[in-house]
Amino acid sequence: MSNDAAPLEAAAPPQDRYPELLDLFVRMCETRSPSFEERAMADLVAAELRGAGLEVEEDTSGTETGSDAGNLLARIPGPDDAPAIVFCAHLDTVPLDAPVEVERSDGAFRNSREAILGADNKAAVAVFVELARRLASAGETPPVSVELLFTTCEEVALAGAKAFDTTRLRAKSGFVFDHATAIGELITAAPTYYRVGARFHGHAAHAGIRPEDGHNAIEAAARSLAAMDLGRHDEETTSNVGTIRGGTAANVVAERCELLLEARSLDPEKAAARVTAMVDALTEAAAEGGCDLETDVEELFRAYRLPASSPPVEAASAALRAQRIEPVVRATGGGSDAHVLSAVGIPSVNVANGTERNHEPTEAVSVWALETMLDVALGIVQASS
Repeated sequence: MSNDAAPLEAAAPPQDRYPELLDLFVRMCETRSPSFEERAMADLVAAELRGAGLEVEEDTSGTETGSDAGNLLARIPGPDDAPAIVFCAHLDTVPLDAPVEVERSDGAFRNSREAILGADNKAAVAVFVELARRLASAGETPPVSVELLFTTCEEVALAGAKAFDTTRLRAKSGFVFDHATAIGELITAAPTYYRVGARFHGHAAHAGIRPEDGHNAIEAAARSLAAMDLGRHDEETTSNVGTIRGGTAANVVAERCELLLEARSLDPEKAAARVTAMVDALTEAAAEGGCDLETDVEELFRAYRLPASSPPVEAASAALRAQRIEPVVRATGGGSDAHVLSAVGIPSVNVANGTERNHEPTEAVSVWALETMLDVALGIVQASS
């Protein structure tokens, strides 16, 4: 043997603890499922669950959401007098710029192409399917009844969960593994979110011959934005203009302009106040510019807040500590299916899943994170009894 040969211990890669989970995750990521096109992913999840001996129900929410698939629900019964909990993950991803070809390097999974991996939220979907396999094949009844809910169109304002008949759930606590930060964070507060659409209707005219005859919708829209206070307002509250679209040509006074804005806050009253200020600025600018105005204001989800002493937070904290991970309780400015569950009286904590840079071409998730998520999910089942 050469003197510079590396010892076998250094050359050997770490042993995968849950290879079935990792294989399933890769297959799921390589199964295309952007919002509204979750059919293949729904079929894969249903087949895996049925292969584990579970019954799978698919609802008819596709007629409401526009998806080619419905939400999936499966159950693993516990003792007759045991409480029920629900694990929830979404089947869809944001749009794909390229197919997913998963590569594994440096202990993490990534897409070898310039596109998302889809770990948001397929990391959680794979973990929950593997959780179901293990609970179903354990040869003993779990200490609590476990419901598994897989939703469609989450990336489109939680449309799938909103269309799901939540009266079908028996759970009193929920766990949504859909927060893309380091494992250990528990989201116990999330905002009210408003979407505001505005359409300015002016009057077209030739920009070089008779501009004084026109009423420029783009100019009025710009004036409204200049009058708004956008960005971060305090630790709880933000607002933004996301898109602006209008006009037809440089030599035409713009007849139409559309804006899409948002406001969100952990305090519902602050969010509503931001929307009122937006609509006031839009209305005043339209009047000054001689334009008609149409506005659409929609509250897409309502803020929730869980105390640290609530059963799902306590169970998730206990499961994390069992893995020697100290839980960090925090708020977020984002939305998740936990909003929908909490709104119908199922207090739900959003558990960080270890995914990095979700919605970006550099998205990644480590083997350690996937395997630890499964440990945490198993621990939640035990801690919820």
